[in-house]
Amino acid sequence: MNAGTTLLPLVLMAVALGVFGCGGGGSGAEQKEASQANDSSTLRQVQSIQLPGVEGRIDHMAVDLQGERLFVAALGNNTLEVVDLKAGKRTDEIEGLREPQGVVYVPEADRLFVSNGEGASLDVYDGQSLELVDRVELGQDPDNVRYDPATGRVYVGYGSGKGSALGVIDVGKDAKIADIKLSGHPESFQLENEGKRIFVNVPTSGRVEVVDREQGAVIETWAVEDAAENFPMALDEADHRLFVGTRSPAQLLVLDTERGEMVAELDSSGDTDDVFYDSDAKRIYVSGGEGAISVFEQTDPDNYRLIGNVDTAEGARTSLFVTESRTLFVAVPHRGSQQAEVRALETQPEE
Repeated sequence: MNAGTTLLPLVLMAVALGVFGCGGGGSGAEQKEASQANDSSTLRQVQSIQLPGVEGRIDHMAVDLQGERLFVAALGNNTLEVVDLKAGKRTDEIEGLREPQGVVYVPEADRLFVSNGEGASLDVYDGQSLELVDRVELGQDPDNVRYDPATGRVYVGYGSGKGSALGVIDVGKDAKIADIKLSGHPESFQLENEGKRIFVNVPTSGRVEVVDREQGAVIETWAVEDAAENFPMALDEADHRLFVGTRSPAQLLVLDTERGEMVAELDSSGDTDDVFYDSDAKRIYVSGGEGAISVFEQTDPDNYRLIGNVDTAEGARTSLFVTESRTLFVAVPHRGSQQAEVRALETQPEE
């Protein structure tokens, strides 16, 4: 994203959400002390944007900073929802998709890339008209999508078993130019900005696989020990730390990217599907489908503490942290009386 882009205006009245301490990487006394000391919220809800008629699971999101739009992959609804953040409402919808999962907006090309889990493709849309302009055929279960502005390439994880890979897409040509083979289906992956590595969660093998994107190959593998279902991931490149969320048990794992070794493990919100690192506040946000966001503070690269859990809603396991606006967007699916919506939570300093 362009750091110089104007911040997203959030204009609705703020609604404070409570934060409650719970088990983390410390003793019971330390956790109780942290809970008692934390009387104010670390995240404050400032917007609630309804998604009328959207049913089923909601997957990942992307933002167009200049256009002040949020793109939401409504997997269970087979649509991509387009939200106007200034107006605070959904303004458009791309229909007829086949389980959209990953989405990324490329401002330089004004292109929107959407992966179809059941369609075996990465669909390319014009950023303004939202018309389909191209389709890149991949293979089984295309999932997470990332953009590398330095090279003008989009990476998309897809496949299963020996057919798993990161597909490398040339944005200028809307064409796949390479595959980087993996041991199993890739979930979240993160690209270094200053380096040439890609860190990939491969839960079927219980590993993080490290890719050299110049070589186009896996160069290291790190075991995720004493945990399984390592789906989400975030990167603190400056401090050489990788944050991996696991579901069994529900934990946040911290790995040293220089040595590939574990430096911390903390209990977190369950059924997580997204993790984000806030480099300005030195915090990590773990959104979990059990209905809470776990907020951790990074004291230093080797030490972390749970600040608390911010209540959200059942099934709200995907999120998007936008550094430029200091906002965490959380996708809430329709469950019972709770209608589908996107909630915007503004980060708050700890008192």
